[in-house]
Amino acid sequence: MGKLFGTDGIRGVANRDLTAQMAFSVGVAAASVLTRNSGGRPVITIGKDTRLSGDMLESALAAGLCAGGADAYMLGVAPTPAVAYITTSIGADAGVVISASHNPFGDNGIKIFNSQGFKLSDELEDEIELIVLSGELPLAEPSELGRVTRIPFKLRDTYIEHLHSCVSVTKKLKIAVDCSNGAAAVTAERVFAPYASELHIIHNDPDGKNINAGCGSTAPASLCAEVVRLGCDIGFALDGDADRCIASDERGNIVDGDKIMAIVGSRMIETGTLKGGAIVATVYSNLGFGEFARERGITLKAAQTGDRNVLELMQKENHNLGGEQSGHIIFLDDATTGDGQLAAIKMLEAVTAFDKPTSELAAAFKTYPQELVNVALPREADKDAIMGGERLQAAIAIAERELGDRGRVLVRPSGTEPKLRVMVEAPTSEQALRLANAIADCVPSDG
Repeated sequence: MGKLFGTDGIRGVANRDLTAQMAFSVGVAAASVLTRNSGGRPVITIGKDTRLSGDMLESALAAGLCAGGADAYMLGVAPTPAVAYITTSIGADAGVVISASHNPFGDNGIKIFNSQGFKLSDELEDEIELIVLSGELPLAEPSELGRVTRIPFKLRDTYIEHLHSCVSVTKKLKIAVDCSNGAAAVTAERVFAPYASELHIIHNDPDGKNINAGCGSTAPASLCAEVVRLGCDIGFALDGDADRCIASDERGNIVDGDKIMAIVGSRMIETGTLKGGAIVATVYSNLGFGEFARERGITLKAAQTGDRNVLELMQKENHNLGGEQSGHIIFLDDATTGDGQLAAIKMLEAVTAFDKPTSELAAAFKTYPQELVNVALPREADKDAIMGGERLQAAIAIAERELGDRGRVLVRPSGTEPKLRVMVEAPTSEQALRLANAIADCVPSDG
């Protein structure tokens, strides 16, 4: 068995890679590692998204936590950021989310937060992993077994009330929201209703298999079409666990994470609330973001891709806004992890404060053409060996020579899926796609 934890917890195909037995083992190991300094009975919260496999993994994980001597507080279906917030607000020792975020329904995952609501350090993940892989689980004595408590649904209201306390929206707009048939289906109406003259919620009828299926932040076309059809002022597409947000302007144009940060950051620099006058983005952020930021006196800092890396740089240099082009945005004054619904209402706050159409605000950001090609890899592929392959490196070098200083090439393995991501930024979409495909053709793929 290989390494369990990736860049966003444990993830794999449910009942194949991520089994009930593994979830039980992770529960026992997590109870042992995360609660060693707990005074009294340790408490760990559990939330999940709407995947069919969620019930199975939730039950197995709770059993493991109890077998390891911790009490399991079951939140049921809840957005990832809600689990992080509730974990800290009730003083729990840790929180666990069962979700594969934006992945298809057949995948699932386990990600763990500490008592402060931040994702676990690499060191703690390594400790849990060593216990699981050893096969020697530290089971509690019969008198020390934990119990399961199902948390009242109303506890989610404290999370929603917190979101509302983070913004001041000065005008009601006509809003569309795509819940991706995921966790936001249980929160979106109450989150957005106070800010809407009309609220239209789509893809909010989860059946266990339709999460992220042609909808949500990774497939926002249906949201964009709905915004235009209904004459909305703005729309928001969330992902399966509601920690990402992609927007649509009133014309049906996509407003990605870079542009959301640019618009909200512009408002924050005006109000003096952007700490250090900087936004933390990633190496994947569009070159146009840097130009936009410089024109407004904002420093744009680049972390390696992945919200863990963005958060680390934000904490290290005391910044309060950061995120990814994919819509995973962190408002560190208000949340400990990316929060799609918080990003959306922060966007509403900025748009209403500027009192301009979303399209006009987004147009101030000149976008350089980017093309991203994902190459599927065998699940057991050695990603480092593939990255170091001579053909691949030669193709990258050829593309970089052709682009010179007029673009760039980024190739990296995904931390959450068996894929290699090839991104090319160039003066034209045609050139970017041609070069991206030429590089992708040099990757040994999974069929």
